[in-house]
Amino acid sequence: MKAAKVAYKPVGLALGALSGVLAGAVYKQVWKKLGHEEDAPDATDEERTWKEVLLAATLQGAIFAAVKAAVDRGGAATTKRLTGTWPG
Repeated sequence: MKAAKVAYKPVGLALGALSGVLAGAVYKQVWKKLGHEEDAPDATDEERTWKEVLLAATLQGAIFAAVKAAVDRGGAATTKRLTGTWPG
């Protein structure tokens, strides 16, 4: 394994945690902007409809995937700029 890949492991883990926190914040803001309550529904919330639960889950997954990809890509690009080697 290349040294850049080994050195990037802890950076990648930290970026993964950061992306999760960032995605959660983005999701909450998007959910509120869509005109829903403060909290998104849980799958086991009996008072919520199937449509609402599935919409919330789909939206959350899409936002998480997009934020994670953007953060991971930015981290890899920055690593390449600093070390000259792509970490992936």
